[in-house]
Amino acid sequence: MKLTIALSKGRIFEETLPLPAAAGITPAEDPESSRKLIIGTNHENVRLVIVRASDVPTYVQYGAADLGIAGRDVLIEHGGTGLYQPLDLNIAKCRMMVATENGFDYDAAVKRGARLKIATKYPKIAREHFAAKGVHVDIIKLYGSMELAPLVGLADAIVDLVSTGGTLRANNLVAVEHIIDISSRLVVNQAALKLKYDSIQPVLEAFASAIPA
Repeated sequence: MKLTIALSKGRIFEETLPLPAAAGITPAEDPESSRKLIIGTNHENVRLVIVRASDVPTYVQYGAADLGIAGRDVLIEHGGTGLYQPLDLNIAKCRMMVATENGFDYDAAVKRGARLKIATKYPKIAREHFAAKGVHVDIIKLYGSMELAPLVGLADAIVDLVSTGGTLRANNLVAVEHIIDISSRLVVNQAALKLKYDSIQPVLEAFASAIPA
């Protein structure tokens, strides 16, 4: 029975590859250098599909992939419908933070009930965070260069992933509030788990054994 695993290139890709390897699955060619979007493996019945990180949950939800690896940030934005999330893979760890331009008094703005403009590519996470605090915000959806928004007056603050904080510092921004810790999760199509249990369960066990401490 054929298994399809959805992976994304970029931030988490290098940390992802040891997991399929632990299950004895190796790509037939290097996904980083190949232009192919469907890549075979050393197992005739296992293939990898290379998709945008934000699309992994959608491919798995609708059964175009049986399993996938996606960040917690992506899964929260997606909503997780139709997905089984059996493993926190403990890779690609970072934090979702609120950040402002250095010198902006964020705490004072929140206390006086100011309506804040928030730039982010994570509108669901941002909206829920500020709603829980009772802070009124206008969400501005951006797709990149989040750090620019406060510098040119587009937003008072940003909600974004922070790893080392180097990009914030380079752009005179500072993290002012922690929202959630982020890591990557294994997601499985719920129907596939039932129909292909004998094929999927060994993969789940192998992934679990390879999770970094």
